Amino acid sequence: MGEVYRARDTRLDRTVAIKILPEHLSSNPEARQRFEREARAISSLNHPNICTLYDVGHQDGIDYLVMEYLEGETLADRLVKGPLPPEQVVKCGIEICEGLEKAHRGGLTHRDLKPGNVMLTKAGAKLMDFGLAKPSSQSGAPASGLTLTSPVASRPLTQEGMVVGTFQYMSPEQIEGKEADARSDIFALGAVLYEMATGKRAFEGKSTTSVIAAILERNPPPISALRPMFPRALDNVVKTCLEKDPEERFHSVHDLKVQLKWIAEGDGAVASSAVKHNPWRERAAWMLALAFLCAVAFFAVGRYRGPAATDPVRFSVNPPEKAVFSGPPNLTVPVPQFALSPDGRTMVFVANASGADPVIWLRSVDQVTARPLPGTGHAQLPFWSPDSRWVGFFAEGKLKKISVAGGPVQVLADVADPFGGSWGTDGSIIFARLIGAIFRVSSGGGIVTAVTKVDTIIKAHRWPQFLPDGRHFLFHVQSGNPEQRGIYVGSLDGGTQKFIVRTESSAVYASPGYLLYVEGGTLLGQAFDAAHLELRGEPFTIAENVGRSTGFNIGVSVSGTGMLAYAAAILQRGRLTWFDRAGNSLNSVGVEGDYSDFRLSPNGQTLAVSLVDPKAWNPDIWLIDLMRGGPSRFTVGSAVSAAPVWSPDGARIVFRTNRNGQTELYAKSAGGGGNEEVVLAYETQHAAGIDTPNLVCSDWSPDGRYVIASVPQQTTGDDLWLIPLSGDKKPFKFLGPPADQIHGNFSPDGRFVAYTSNESGRFQVYVQTFPLSDRKWQVSTDGGYEPRWRGDGHEIYYLSEDRKLMAVAVGAGPSFAVPKVLFQTRVPEGVTPRRTHYVPSRDGQRFLVNTQSLDASPSPITVVLNWQAELKK
Repeated sequence: MGEVYRARDTRLDRTVAIKILPEHLSSNPEARQRFEREARAISSLNHPNICTLYDVGHQDGIDYLVMEYLEGETLADRLVKGPLPPEQVVKCGIEICEGLEKAHRGGLTHRDLKPGNVMLTKAGAKLMDFGLAKPSSQSGAPASGLTLTSPVASRPLTQEGMVVGTFQYMSPEQIEGKEADARSDIFALGAVLYEMATGKRAFEGKSTTSVIAAILERNPPPISALRPMFPRALDNVVKTCLEKDPEERFHSVHDLKVQLKWIAEGDGAVASSAVKHNPWRERAAWMLALAFLCAVAFFAVGRYRGPAATDPVRFSVNPPEKAVFSGPPNLTVPVPQFALSPDGRTMVFVANASGADPVIWLRSVDQVTARPLPGTGHAQLPFWSPDSRWVGFFAEGKLKKISVAGGPVQVLADVADPFGGSWGTDGSIIFARLIGAIFRVSSGGGIVTAVTKVDTIIKAHRWPQFLPDGRHFLFHVQSGNPEQRGIYVGSLDGGTQKFIVRTESSAVYASPGYLLYVEGGTLLGQAFDAAHLELRGEPFTIAENVGRSTGFNIGVSVSGTGMLAYAAAILQRGRLTWFDRAGNSLNSVGVEGDYSDFRLSPNGQTLAVSLVDPKAWNPDIWLIDLMRGGPSRFTVGSAVSAAPVWSPDGARIVFRTNRNGQTELYAKSAGGGGNEEVVLAYETQHAAGIDTPNLVCSDWSPDGRYVIASVPQQTTGDDLWLIPLSGDKKPFKFLGPPADQIHGNFSPDGRFVAYTSNESGRFQVYVQTFPLSDRKWQVSTDGGYEPRWRGDGHEIYYLSEDRKLMAVAVGAGPSFAVPKVLFQTRVPEGVTPRRTHYVPSRDGQRFLVNTQSLDASPSPITVVLNWQAELKK
């Protein structure tokens, strides 16, 4: 930035360079700030490998710097002529390290290291343009919004925009808008070393987006593959510089300099003129390098059909800007929904932007951007056709498909509460539901038939996946008997139902013959003979921190081209924080974590919370003493235990658990002693007509007679049911169709029930008499959900659509005042019966809110190319 003139210092009789801020930039505060920053930065540095600053001033409205005049050419100009010889690359790299080391020791990070900012002189390489340098100890918001360096013709791509630096040489953390430090300069230097050695930029593309994608997701070919005369030691040095994770790079420029000096001083490590020129050997090397690049290119777009003789390549796929990965709504702890196409060229995933419905996004593996597929609102669990031309998915109680080339969505069958689908080579689609067998339907639609047999009423067959022969398929059996749970193989003719392995996760088949499943957050693989339907050998580890949902689905997908994708479970990390009515933060309770739900005891002294175990992916219930502090475990085991609800006297807690294969309600003494009592068994639910046992209890009536719960039904959506706690305990429906009814909450006197319903087309808060009558009131006026009563019944609280905490005064009759805003919350987005976002104190003066962590970033989907290469090591 700025214009540079050659001038004569008549006072000291020397040639100098004068850099001025052009008039059109002098009124730009950001440009002047950068200009002044450069002056301050260079003035603090005095080193042979840094351009010296002699003077700084302002005259006639013009800011200027007087600097050392350097005779020579920039490294960018030199590279126009071609790459440098090995010894010059190492020598220049050491000199750049010397200058950077001086800057870093002085507390400055350059942030814009590139060939255009390195001058090659007779005295050696010198660093220039510290206009983007900043003190490395500076804190604050991530650097963004500053002007990028402007290119000249045939120079690297830049633009004015969101991040600081020049794109081709920026580190991943700079691109993501995070703070740059010395390791960011090391990344840039690695890119410069690579370009000096090969004459090619380490990260290239036809657009800014493709360059960014390359930096974030790909590694350049080794230098020695392009120029065989270079030592492999330099490959390792540059590779370490270009690590995506700053922690994996050299921790200081000094460490990098030591490595370069070791290469320079090694016994023949740097080949130069001592190497005899052999045109045939050089031609062969170029041919090998070309073959290598072709193989990488073919593999990157999914055309390569076998394992490559290279190491696995990993890159991350993040959700689109201002969007998050979406999990199935019927799971307390979901995993991201994604699928690699069989040909390895494309990925689909489900994500939703702020306030919008989840949709399917389509992304080519070699691109960084994704596009939404129109008509896929409320999509769940996408899967591919064998020819990679169609995507099947579930939405709004239907099985659907859509062509990736465009066209309307087609409905194939009615499917409520889906639990996975797979598309076979004969045109069959198999799918599963919350309970029952695996079903089959033609990919053109038609009659639905069962292809597995459920021999007991509490079994569920889920997460089917076809095997290569197109006739057999894997599926997971969830049963009340732990000995029966695991992976089985079925067949389309119904004649096969063979046990394979006992595990609490679904499984996927990976060509040419592996079964992949998850145990305790570890992705395991085991050789699988698909012809004989048998496992071989012992399990081996593939990856760590791989998610498994509370429905036993795993966040894993594979293509037929040696590509693997995996992701951790979706956790909503936050702190339970007390706020007063004005929104002032008071204090926090417990540790940071994913609290799926929580409730205060009637006396306000104990908090029951469901906290998700980040290793087992299941929530367990803990009790926190708010008077003395410290948690104590209330439930133990690998099953889901959630939705604790206190009895009116605070003596007992009822909760939901799937320890017997399906969701049931249990009760236990709040003191932790005594035996657990089954409040609602699966058989009782089934006898009452509850067809999808995935209920969520939300409150206990003040007279102690009933627990109210939301129950998802296959044909009517979520309904509110009452569970009697005496007599035959047979549940009965309280509120049902035509809409969803959730979040039932009794008034303190037991005469009313507040709840959430979308009967108007959007979620609103209503109050209904109890027992049920024809009297009903709408409490919210502009959308709302999750109502709670104040302890005396004279106020109702709820969350607005934009997550503000609202209050409505309740008068006699009852009558309801105009809702008023108390404060803005940071609770997770989305309306769900399976999560609690806040609870009020009995007097309504304080609110315990599940406040999302500001620094929590969504976990990406990790894609691994040639993952099986690790198995050969």
